[in-house]
Amino acid sequence: MARKKIGDLLVEKGFITPAQLEEGLKAQAVTGKRIGELLVEKGFLTEEQLVDGVAERLGIPKVSLDLLVIDPAVVQRVPVDVARRYTLMPIFAMGNTLTLAMADPLNIMAIDEIRYLTGSNIKRVIAGVSEIKEAINQYYSVADSLSEIMSTKRDGQELRVTEPTDTVMATETETPIIRLVNLIISKAVKVQASDVHIEPDEDTLRIRYRISGTMREEASPPKSMQNELVSRIKVASNIDVSEKRLPQDGRMMMLVDGAPIDLRVSTLPTIHGEKIVIRILDRRTLRLSFQDLGFRDKIVEAWQNVIHKPEGLVLISGPTSSGKTSTLYTTLQEINSIEKNIITVEDPVEYSLPLINQIQINEKAGLTFPTTLRSMLRQNPDIIMVGEIRDAETAQMAIRSALTGHLVFSTIHTNDAPSAISRLIDMGVEPYLLASALKGVLAQRLIRLNCQNCLDSYTPPEVLLRRAGLLSLAEEIDFRKGTGCAQCKGTSFAGLTGIYEFIEVTPPIAEMIMNNVSISRIRETARKSGYLPLFETGLEKLTRGLICLEELLKETSNIEDYPTADQPMGMSTTHAGSV
Repeated sequence: MARKKIGDLLVEKGFITPAQLEEGLKAQAVTGKRIGELLVEKGFLTEEQLVDGVAERLGIPKVSLDLLVIDPAVVQRVPVDVARRYTLMPIFAMGNTLTLAMADPLNIMAIDEIRYLTGSNIKRVIAGVSEIKEAINQYYSVADSLSEIMSTKRDGQELRVTEPTDTVMATETETPIIRLVNLIISKAVKVQASDVHIEPDEDTLRIRYRISGTMREEASPPKSMQNELVSRIKVASNIDVSEKRLPQDGRMMMLVDGAPIDLRVSTLPTIHGEKIVIRILDRRTLRLSFQDLGFRDKIVEAWQNVIHKPEGLVLISGPTSSGKTSTLYTTLQEINSIEKNIITVEDPVEYSLPLINQIQINEKAGLTFPTTLRSMLRQNPDIIMVGEIRDAETAQMAIRSALTGHLVFSTIHTNDAPSAISRLIDMGVEPYLLASALKGVLAQRLIRLNCQNCLDSYTPPEVLLRRAGLLSLAEEIDFRKGTGCAQCKGTSFAGLTGIYEFIEVTPPIAEMIMNNVSISRIRETARKSGYLPLFETGLEKLTRGLICLEELLKETSNIEDYPTADQPMGMSTTHAGSV
């Protein structure tokens, strides 16, 4: 039986009317374009309906490229000019078979050319033109610049690394290597990456972005470009290009879509060359409220009470990349005013804040946390922020400052809030001084949020329920997580949120610190006044469908009072009004 023409099939499916088909056929006789393309142009048909019709007529599967995360190694098998010319996208490679998403799967010329270029057997799937063009722009953006650079090399032109005229990297640059660096960074900003990692391997040079806490690989330059790429970044960030044996730090600024983006650059010598990490600090994401960060209402109230005290030490604890700096800066913006003298000492200064005097640590020049703190006290500050308490001398100076009429903020690396007390005592702070100075400790973690567009209920594996101590309550909790969709690029997650625990140093707890009582007993006393550990505060977000159990367990599994199957955490409302 003869196969139906695509126009007749579209009419049969109710996508278009016979009159619309007739108008499209008349236009086709004049322009020579494909009938489906003309119907979409005239607005008679959506691109998705056309793809459905073509897929049914040809018996070829259709795909949604928005849901796919394509391996950069697969992308590099097809040159970008070929992908653009034929409107196609390589998406899978299995053995000697390469799968192409094509807008026109009957284009035999395109299939033959790619078969010749790759030496692979070709499997076809169909996708919309706009989807394919968007995927090409996303995955080939870096590859485009790479192609231009390699073409420049083949033409025998020398690639020059020129020093910028100021700290802002210009958008109109002189060489392809500069355009490549700018493109890598600007794309990272647009996909809301927190870091760019440029990592040398034995035979490859890898580029990865950290997005919502997870690393994602980007199209990578050839190994031969490593020195030029690294040199350009070092020059732009005022790092010594000739020094390759020692770690170095630098900074630069770049305009992306008209907005200034602060970049912190760190180099690290490895056996295969220098690794570079570029930390992206976008000021547009800084001005957050405590609710935006993920604070519960009760913690906001308790935290507001502590940060507006006239004196004392206030700590934020948590591991690296747990959001401590964002919390500190949001807190400083909350209490900042023209009437207060606020001085910070940081390593490094990540964001420039108005009305706040910020000092960058320079240990090589002797500008350390303790020496800077001593000098700061002569400046009559009302509020002091110390980037991190990392040694006994800094801890002693922070305590002394808090006891002499200053409000001191700082961070410390501990698993939870109560452990910060024992850490300071281990550093040599006298318990009676700590009891007088410390006003509160906030502990936090960052957790990936479920994508709300594809949220669905599920039952976690029994082993996870047992680890969480929730096995007996599994039927009462509606566990939810994302299933993967176009909005979240198939990852099931969209953004980050914080979970927080807060322990306020009340008179009973201050007395226990003074008497050097064990941390476990301090936890018990704090619970009676409303303290909830991180895992339990995370349960509230879990029951609201904001996070999934796997992510909560991943971020809280190193906490000392972590629940076990023998000691389950209840889901009652006993602490409904607690912190």
